[in-house]
Amino acid sequence: MATGVKRLPATIATVDSRLPTPLYHQIYLILREQIADGSIGRNATVPGEQELTRLYGVSRVTAKRALDELAAEGLVVRERGRGTRVRSAPPTPPFRASIEGLLENLLVMGLKTKVVLLEFGYVRAPAEAAAALGCTVGQTVQRAVRIRHVDGGPFSHLTTFVPEAIGRTYSRRDLASEPLLSLLERSGIRVSRADQVITAKLADAQAARYLEVAVGAALLKITRIVRDQHSRPVEFITGLYRPDRYQYAMSLSRIQDRSQPLWHDDLPSRHRAQFNKHKREL
Repeated sequence: MATGVKRLPATIATVDSRLPTPLYHQIYLILREQIADGSIGRNATVPGEQELTRLYGVSRVTAKRALDELAAEGLVVRERGRGTRVRSAPPTPPFRASIEGLLENLLVMGLKTKVVLLEFGYVRAPAEAAAALGCTVGQTVQRAVRIRHVDGGPFSHLTTFVPEAIGRTYSRRDLASEPLLSLLERSGIRVSRADQVITAKLADAQAARYLEVAVGAALLKITRIVRDQHSRPVEFITGLYRPDRYQYAMSLSRIQDRSQPLWHDDLPSRHRAQFNKHKREL
């Protein structure tokens, strides 16, 4: 276990006042990354306000705010007369998902994590949801917002839309206690496949609040259209994930093509054929 004063690496990350991100938040992100990757170990002392002022050429107020941000996130403890140190509790291991067995993995995730249902109701479909569900803009759909937790900490912010007829088959209480995929199948729907896009997004005020991160923090964004055996869309979901608590894994192999070597996924053939088909449809 690492203890004592933090020894900074030979190359110090810099901050830039020309960037739109405030200086205190740039310092916070640097320190947060060093804590996450173990450069600053558990129980180690984090550079104090004076040292941060010297290292980054900022005011003491700016340095203090960066440390306050770390403390607010629960990463460090600030003690009068003893400085700021990294919390002794080990970080929560990230929840891992993979392309193979996508729908099965989603169901397991729902069973292994705790959910908090924030919103549940029927609304007029916005353009993006209408396009995904194949309905008209303004048509009534069910909308729900949930936060998933693992090991006591939030890791995903999920917004789902489902067609009204499907949504009426289960209640708010049902969705608060069971995975949505289970509820869909209980209603008689045979979920067959999903089209998924993975990208990134900066946390807005709402996501930051519920995921317990700073506004502007980088999040993994996954949008998914779940379909039944007839390829009809039965769910549209947008998920925002904390990258320190959620990882998406994929195994690749180097193979020789006709002209040059290429990376190829290691999915079993039945999954590979289905996944490649989905990629063409996105």
